[in-house]
Amino acid sequence: MKENIFDRLKGGLKKTRDNISSKVGGIIASFKRIDEDFYDELEETLILCDIGVEAAGRIMEQLKKSVKEKKLTETPQVKGLLTEIIAGILSFDNPEPRYPCVILVVGVNGVGKTTAIGKMAYYYITQGKTVLLAAADTFRAAAAEQLGKWGERAGAKIVKYGEGADPAAVVYDAIDSDKHKNIDVLI
Repeated sequence: MKENIFDRLKGGLKKTRDNISSKVGGIIASFKRIDEDFYDELEETLILCDIGVEAAGRIMEQLKKSVKEKKLTETPQVKGLLTEIIAGILSFDNPEPRYPCVILVVGVNGVGKTTAIGKMAYYYITQGKTVLLAAADTFRAAAAEQLGKWGERAGAKIVKYGEGADPAAVVYDAIDSDKHKNIDVLI
């Protein structure tokens, strides 16, 4: 039986999680005490696992602070703390600067993607979140205008270009705009 896209995505994310867990677990096992060499190896591992330089730096900063506050000295004590820090960064409730929730909506014409996006935008706004819509369907006539009306009804901001524009440019500009406007949800 052929796997659907969500099963493949789930499988890919599991591989990524297992890879990070395995490599971080290896670093934790190879050091006994928490010291600068341990921190350096752990940060390098996070970067090599595609966490990103900025995110790895934030994780390490929080980890060092927590280790110091809790007076931890042995590396096995770090694993649960590291999990908490990463989960906290990804949480909506995190007061620290964080990455937005990005929702990618795909589907064939006529299935209600635009309507669903409008409803999601409204839902998140009623939850107190700020929402930015990216009108990346630049091929369908009036798609951006239709999404704009839904965004207006919901109270969401929108990034859109004219018909025939490069969809990747719309998404790129929405993400870039999001970084500067502290948007909670990008759809």
